[in-house]
Amino acid sequence: MRAPIGRIALYVAVVSALASAPAFAQERNAYFGQTHQHTSWSLDAYLMGNTTTGPAQAYEYSMGETIKHPAGYNVKIKTPLDFQGVTDHSEYVGVMRLANDPSSAISKLPIAEKLRVTKDNPMVKVFQWMAGSLADGKPIESLLSPEIIESVWQNNTKIADKYNKPGKFTTFCSYEWTSMPQNQNMHRNVFFKSCNDLPKAPFSAIDSDHPEDLWNWMDSQRKNGTELLAISHNANLSNGLMFPLELDSKGKPIDAAWAQDRMRNEPLTEMKQVKGTSETTPALSPNDEFAGFELMNYLIGLDNSFSKPNGSYIRQAFQNGLAMQDTHGYNPYKMGVVGAGDSHNTATAYSQSDYFGDHGDIDPTPEVRLSGKVVSGMTVIETGTSGLGGVWAEENTRESIFDAMQRREVFATSGVRLKIRMFGGFGYDKDMMSKSDWVKNAYAGGVPMGGDLTGAKGKAPTFVVWALKDPVDGNLDRIQIIKGWTRDGQIFEKIYDVAWSGDRKLDPVTGKLPAIGNTVDISKATYTNDIGSVELKAMWTDPDFDASQNAFYYARALQIPTPRWSTFDALKLGVLPPGNVPATIQERAWGTPIWYTPTEAEAAKAKSGLMVADLVKNKATALDDAELKELVFGKNLRVRNNVTGLTSNVLFGMDGKRIATELDSELSQGGSSNSVSSTSAAYEIKDGHIVTTIEGTPFELTVYRSGDKYVAARNDEFGHANYELVKAAN
Repeated sequence: MRAPIGRIALYVAVVSALASAPAFAQERNAYFGQTHQHTSWSLDAYLMGNTTTGPAQAYEYSMGETIKHPAGYNVKIKTPLDFQGVTDHSEYVGVMRLANDPSSAISKLPIAEKLRVTKDNPMVKVFQWMAGSLADGKPIESLLSPEIIESVWQNNTKIADKYNKPGKFTTFCSYEWTSMPQNQNMHRNVFFKSCNDLPKAPFSAIDSDHPEDLWNWMDSQRKNGTELLAISHNANLSNGLMFPLELDSKGKPIDAAWAQDRMRNEPLTEMKQVKGTSETTPALSPNDEFAGFELMNYLIGLDNSFSKPNGSYIRQAFQNGLAMQDTHGYNPYKMGVVGAGDSHNTATAYSQSDYFGDHGDIDPTPEVRLSGKVVSGMTVIETGTSGLGGVWAEENTRESIFDAMQRREVFATSGVRLKIRMFGGFGYDKDMMSKSDWVKNAYAGGVPMGGDLTGAKGKAPTFVVWALKDPVDGNLDRIQIIKGWTRDGQIFEKIYDVAWSGDRKLDPVTGKLPAIGNTVDISKATYTNDIGSVELKAMWTDPDFDASQNAFYYARALQIPTPRWSTFDALKLGVLPPGNVPATIQERAWGTPIWYTPTEAEAAKAKSGLMVADLVKNKATALDDAELKELVFGKNLRVRNNVTGLTSNVLFGMDGKRIATELDSELSQGGSSNSVSSTSAAYEIKDGHIVTTIEGTPFELTVYRSGDKYVAARNDEFGHANYELVKAAN
């Protein structure tokens, strides 16, 4: 028989159990921080005119102290941050500052002459030389000595430790891995849980510009006992490379191992920063009335350039991840979201009313910012304030905040201190949110943001959402839940308004919520909080739930309209706000999704569509180039999407142009064929495929002859053959 436990031993056992139990999750607080900051130690920041302030000043600014903007005037944050990681570029980190500092050892090296900025050797010339060496794959070896790299990294660590104040302000040892093949943004910020036992030097894009090699290096660090994670950022400027579907950066097929490597090393991605938002676009989400928020679309360093939307936005990556899970059994895109900066000023602007630019002497004044200036592809007036990263953590320490990042209990804001929270479960009490301990019950009965649900057992999930306004900014308009799901390799989304201010009603036909209104006086750059709410919360059960389908759900909270920074700048100059950007902005917060995954038994109930493998097994043959030309050149084909039931007429011109006209649903019911919308694009017949584009992104259509039918499959629908082609009368 087991001996009784003494009172002291029992007390110790209980305390120990409580300390390790998830019950403490109910005490988690929202902490706001910056995960993407550049100082004079970054090559490009120095050459933009930020020559004096470094990581120490970045931390001082974030803690509430006044520092100098690169243009010479004072800047001070309105509300200090809770945590920060300075993420200077690891490529040639610190060398420009040190080469131009007569007291440094690097300034005495022969190579320093080429780095020293003078009248005859201006910054532009130095930058072109150094950046060109990286672009050409021929780095300057004398700048890569361990003595230089390791000393800069050690100084970075010492500064981070100096400013780390557990419980008050948390600093991280961190850096940016700056891969940019052919000007396509593949950057990652790397964060270490501790500043002890760090590698001698960071792994940079000079070592390799392939994320797979970065992950391998991170795994090797983990084996040595060093815990770390990476945050992918500004996917909107990646030209489709950030979230690939078929091939990795080395041209190898994506598989389960690749997905595991990515998720193990990159649990987070950047939703909003100064160079735009990466949630979605109107092109990818035409039914999302708020999809056009603070968008930028170019390739860094190239004028008149264009970044493809497919593969560059987070919501689509969430959706494609579901399709990959459904078809292949793995999902590389179950990511948490954070907001961040990418300011190169050491200081970062978060407030629309106190905006001071992001890029040194490129945009330091209202006159310059409103001038229409374009630099290296970047239209200055389209840049914006920094986003903020929010974490739900037990305390303001490296360990607690890092753990929150790793478990993805995080959220992003556009720069305001708007708190957002979401839980999901199958058995929540309908009156739960009326009780003071609702957070405790939400954790106990479900999962928070970043969590996974499974085993519906005939129930639809219920989600608890809550948002609290920034105390010094606009009131709240609404909370939405964005749902994404997949079926037969195709992706879908729907947006639900679940909580809102005022007495507005959902339109019974469209299901949309009327706009909240607008109190902004553009001429004065003012607004009032006469509309909107301080707090919003709701419990919402998915009315369209299908237990057999993979799905995700995330919350998005919007503020009422307030003036954009460009409107404040216009007021300062006594001019009208520019017409090429909105005069007002609806600041917002995005939560990390909660994912639903059906059990094998639930998934088996889904009606599976036709697969290419089934076609081939049943002796269907793929058309070659000659047969495709005979089928489509100068022909009008009726194409039916067997997943959605939608039908389109596609006219393939002899000039390499095709016009697709979507028809209304009555056609599939034998009714009329009224057109809904038309799109046009180039196409070609190549290697047994019809190659065409959607929003500038190419895809391939393979056509099979199956008996007396023509069936087609798109290369981006994961092996499903979802289309039936019928010749239409011309």
